[in-house]
Amino acid sequence: MKIAFLGLGRMGTELALKLVDDHELTVWNRTTSKTEPLVERGASAAATPEEAVDGAELAITCLFGPDIVREVVIEPGLIPDGVTWADATTISPADVAEFADAVPGYVHTPVVGSLPPARAGKLGVYVGGADASRRRSVANVVAPWAAANPERLKEVDTAAGAAVGKLLANLALAVTIEGFKEALLLGESQGVTPEQVVDMLGSTGLEFIVNMKSPFLLGERSTSPGDFTADAIAKDARLMLASADKDLPAVSAALASLEQQQEDGRGDEDFSTVVVNR
Repeated sequence: MKIAFLGLGRMGTELALKLVDDHELTVWNRTTSKTEPLVERGASAAATPEEAVDGAELAITCLFGPDIVREVVIEPGLIPDGVTWADATTISPADVAEFADAVPGYVHTPVVGSLPPARAGKLGVYVGGADASRRRSVANVVAPWAAANPERLKEVDTAAGAAVGKLLANLALAVTIEGFKEALLLGESQGVTPEQVVDMLGSTGLEFIVNMKSPFLLGERSTSPGDFTADAIAKDARLMLASADKDLPAVSAALASLEQQQEDGRGDEDFSTVVVNR
């Protein structure tokens, strides 16, 4: 299939690499140098989004939030009539409604996971849209993103449902990193070392986030570049708060911790900086 892939940030690059061997891929990114890993694998690089989508059967976007999608795709009317648009950007259900109204071929395809599972083909993937035929076609194309655990590729009958699924997944990350931070603060107040806290949190409800982020805490990995930035999950937490019609106090607390990291100049570091620099 002839595919245009727009947005080669950390995750976008990994997603595109999973497709380049099986499709005719044209890639675009604002920072042109980020197209190089794809070009080395056989993709073509486009100078503009318009050039990328020219003649494409499918357009895939993985951009940094809904405002960038509006700028790159919606405002210039980028997607040609009849072309399916698979959007892997993390956005809100309200954004989905706006984008689907603007582009009838819209399918929302957010992914769940960070860079290591992306490289291993172990992401969760939601494929949501009202058109079952387009949804099935997109699911077939993006199947390599979840090839190692195909049960995690889930088709849902609305694009909004896919957006909610992604926000719920990132809500779990946001509130558990806040829980991990507060567990460390409680432990420190009682003279318990971080290493001891990590051990004590095994087999608890925080075990997943502890296993994921304790290597950063214990100095086994650097938070720069990391896997999933504080900037990115803070943006997602704001989408959660904007989408809920009730208070989400745990998300608000997590966002406050993430925003402190941003204020301290660590927004582009892995979001484990919340526990490393607590």
